[in-house]
Amino acid sequence: MVDVDTRSTNSDGIAAAKETLEDYTLRFAPRSYRKWSPAVVGISALGGIAYLADFAIGANIGIAHGTGNALLGIAIFSIIVMLTGFPLAYYAARYNIDLDLITRGSGFGYYGSVITNIVFASFTFIFFALEGSIMAQGLELGLGIPLWLGYLLSTVLIFPLVIYGMNTLAKLQVWTTPLWLLLMVLPFGFLVVRHPESVDAFWSYGGKDGAGVSISGTLLAAGVCLSLIAQIAEQIDYLRFMPPRTPENSRKWWTWMLLAGPGWVLFGAIKQVVGLFLAVYLIANLPAAQGIANQPVHQFLEIYKDMVPGWLAMTLAVVLVVISQIKINVTNAYSGSLAWTNSYTRVTKTYPGRLVFLGVNLAIALILMEANMFDFLNNILGFYANCGIAWIVTVATDIAINKYVLKISPKVPEFRRGMLYDFNPVGLVGFGLSAVLSIMTFFGLFGELLKPYSPIVAVLVAFVATPLTAILTKGKYYLRRTDDGIELPMFDEHGNPTGETLTCVATGMEFERPDMIASAVPGPAGEIQYISSLALSTDKHGVHLLPRQH
Repeated sequence: MVDVDTRSTNSDGIAAAKETLEDYTLRFAPRSYRKWSPAVVGISALGGIAYLADFAIGANIGIAHGTGNALLGIAIFSIIVMLTGFPLAYYAARYNIDLDLITRGSGFGYYGSVITNIVFASFTFIFFALEGSIMAQGLELGLGIPLWLGYLLSTVLIFPLVIYGMNTLAKLQVWTTPLWLLLMVLPFGFLVVRHPESVDAFWSYGGKDGAGVSISGTLLAAGVCLSLIAQIAEQIDYLRFMPPRTPENSRKWWTWMLLAGPGWVLFGAIKQVVGLFLAVYLIANLPAAQGIANQPVHQFLEIYKDMVPGWLAMTLAVVLVVISQIKINVTNAYSGSLAWTNSYTRVTKTYPGRLVFLGVNLAIALILMEANMFDFLNNILGFYANCGIAWIVTVATDIAINKYVLKISPKVPEFRRGMLYDFNPVGLVGFGLSAVLSIMTFFGLFGELLKPYSPIVAVLVAFVATPLTAILTKGKYYLRRTDDGIELPMFDEHGNPTGETLTCVATGMEFERPDMIASAVPGPAGEIQYISSLALSTDKHGVHLLPRQH
C-alpha cells in the first residue's frame, strides 16, 4: 500500500514542482532564485499599485461625503494599513513566504488559512474587474470599442503576461513605471499651476448633501478605503523575493521593505486625494461632467485637453489607462491564481496547474465587469472591507501581540504540513467574530446609528479576540510538532533562511532546507529521508507525514 501512495505523491509532487519552479506558487521562495536587488523587488511591488481605482474611490467618497470627511477617512485608512502592514511585510521579506504561508502559522492552521485565501482571491477578482472596467471605459472613449468588448479585451490581454511569473512581471513593472508616473503626475501639477482657484474649491467642497464633517461621514469614507487593506497581500507576493538581509545591504533592505510593504498606502492615499481633486474640478467647471466625474479616464482626459490638442489628449488618456490597467491586473491575476491554486491543492491533494485557476479568476472578473459592477462600487467595497480587515488585523495582531508581547505564538513562522495543526482556533475565532459582527453592523442589524462603524468593529474585535483566544487556549494549537527531523540548521549566521539543499524523496529534486521536512517513510537502509513541503501537500494518504509530538 505504501508503494502505491508514494507513487501518487511522486506524480502530483513532480508536476507541481516543475510548474512552480518559475513562480513558487505553493511554497517558500528559495534563496537560489532570489537574485534581484531590494530596489528591483521594491519597484516591482510598487508597480502593482499603479491602478486607477484609487482615483475612483477618492472621487466616490468625496462626492458622497465631502472633502473633509473624505480626507479624514483616507487618513484613518492609511494609519490602519501602515500599522497592520508592517509586521506582515517584514515576515514576508525576512522569511520569503507569501501571506497565505504567514497566515497558516499565525493562528489559522494548515487548512484554516484556506478561508482567508478565498477572501484574498475575492479581492483580486473584484479589483481586476474594477480596473478592467476603467480600461474598457478608456477604450470606448478613445477607440469607440463597445464596453462589453472592452471588458473581454482587458481580460484576455492579461492572460499571456501572467504565465511566466516573477521574471516577466518584474521586467514589466520596472520598464513601465517611469512613463506611468509622468502621465499621472503631470496633469495634477498642471491643474494646480494653471487653475489655482481649484484648490479653494476642493477644500470647500461639501459633497452631495453638503452636511459638513461628521464622525459617520468620516467612518463611511474610511470603510470604503479599507476595502484595499488586502492589497498588502499582493505587495507580499513580490516582497517574498527579497534577497537575504546582510550587514552590507541592511539599509536598502529596510528602506525598500518599508516603502513597498506598508508604504504602498502612502501612494494609494495620494491617488485617492488627487482623484477627489480632479472630480471636484470637473464638477465645478464642467456641468456636463457631473455624471462622469468619478471615472478616471474622463478625469485625465479633461485635464489633458487643457494641456495639449484634443487628439493628443485622447491618446495620452488611453495610454495612461491601458498602462495602469496592465500594471495592476497582471498582479491581480497572478496573486489570484496563486491563492486559488494553493487552496485547491491543500484541500484535494491534487495540483491542477496554476494556469487553470488563472483562467477561473479571469472568468469571474469578466462576469463582474459584464454585470456593470462600477455602478455599485461603494456597496461592494464597503461590504468586502469587513472581511479584508478581519483577516489582516487578525494575522497582524497574532504577529505583533501573540508572538512578541505575549510570546504565546511561535516567533518563527511555520507553514509546513505536519508541523501545524489543521485548524487553530486563535485565528479562526478572531477572524470569524470580526467578520460576522462587522458585516452585521454594516447591514444595520445593530441599528442605523452603528452602521458607519463597521470597519471600527472589524478592527477592534479582531484585535481583542485574537490574543484573548490565544490566552484561553494557551497556544496549544499552533504547532503539531516542534522538531522537523532535520539536523541541518534552518537559518544562516544573519538569521536568513539557509540555502543548503536536500533531496526530496517524492520528486528526486533538490529543495532548500527551510522548505523540507523529514519523511515518515525511512530509506532502504533505515536512513532518514526528506520531503519538500510542496510534495507533502499532495501526499493524499499521509504516508510521509510525521506523527504528532506529545
